[in-house]
Amino acid sequence: MVDSKQTRLHRNLEDQGEPQGSGAHMISTARVPADKPVRIAFSLDDASDDTTPEDPTPLVSPELDQQLQPLPPCHDSLESMQVFKQHCQIAEEYHEVKKEIALLEERKKELIAKLDQAEKEKVDAAQLAREFEALMEENRTLKLAQSQCVEQLEKLRIQYQKRQGSS
Repeated sequence: MVDSKQTRLHRNLEDQGEPQGSGAHMISTARVPADKPVRIAFSLDDASDDTTPEDPTPLVSPELDQQLQPLPPCHDSLESMQVFKQHCQIAEEYHEVKKEIALLEERKKELIAKLDQAEKEKVDAAQLAREFEALMEENRTLKLAQSQCVEQLEKLRIQYQKRQGSS
């Protein structure tokens, strides 16, 4: 998106007869007498006028580092105004991308927590399955032992009754 904006800017400069060169452009500034107030006006399509006229360097995005803030344009230069507008749009896009990254990082943390919980539950389920199998085996062994004991008891009763009957 930025490349297409830069391409349009370079085309506009070529149309105006400006040299393209290395991409660095000289912006001429006119001297204004110190006793005359300077007011810089610009318009971004969706931007509201949040700054006061006394503030010559409006902060496009207060969360943006100072060195990344757009420099105020020279109101006499169309190129300066275009560069400023482009910088404001880039700063706004940068801010949106940072917000999206923060949201995605938060979502990543949530998903990692869910994954950890699911893995813990999977390990717990596997442990419970192993315990269940062990208990089932123990139950079979105990039932077999019980049936053998019942058989032995029955044999002993029969033997006891035979002794009682013969005496």
